[in-house]
Amino acid sequence: MKLSRPVSWFLLAFGVWSWFIWITFVNNLIKDSSGLAFEDGEPTAYFWVHLLLAVVSFVLGTIIGVIGLRGLRALRRTS
Repeated sequence: MKLSRPVSWFLLAFGVWSWFIWITFVNNLIKDSSGLAFEDGEPTAYFWVHLLLAVVSFVLGTIIGVIGLRGLRALRRTS
């Protein structure tokens, strides 16, 4: 299957966006001072659930971005 150029760019941009957003989120989660992520210095369930969401999003963002990159590289080879 061939991806169109706009779809490939969208997938690549989605992958980059996912990394940017979730890295920012994890940094904010680690620095949390509201008491949601850490209680008496120990991680809470809130922390672990959101860290798991971030890790899954990193993996999916990477896979989607790689698909977009491979689509763009395939289009370049055929042009």
